[in-house]
Amino acid sequence: MTRIFLIAAALLGLVQLVGPAEAADVRMYVRHDVTDYAAWRKIYDAFDAERRRLGVTAQAVYQSVDNPNDVTVWHDFKTSEAAKAFASSPNLKNAMQNAGVKGPPQIWFVIQTDK
Repeated sequence: MTRIFLIAAALLGLVQLVGPAEAADVRMYVRHDVTDYAAWRKIYDAFDAERRRLGVTAQAVYQSVDNPNDVTVWHDFKTSEAAKAFASSPNLKNAMQNAGVKGPPQIWFVIQTDK
């Protein structure tokens, strides 16, 4: 039993060492107002390969509790240059237009400071 505990503790320590190295260095948040969430989501999902090609390492999508067409997404990148290049990509701009994004999105970039 003690041996299993020690192995588990060692593995947990290894996971903690590996975790931060895989964490994003830069996170980009984007808030959109979209015409129709379901239509937007289809195009967002279809853009996945292009997102990866442009340096996105992870992402998540959120909808407002009060308005399902108020969408916030975050994308992780290794560098701020990659994040800013993604945000200014003509392919991204075309996809957003085709997805029914209304008006310019709110975009901001952050880095984690408590590593």
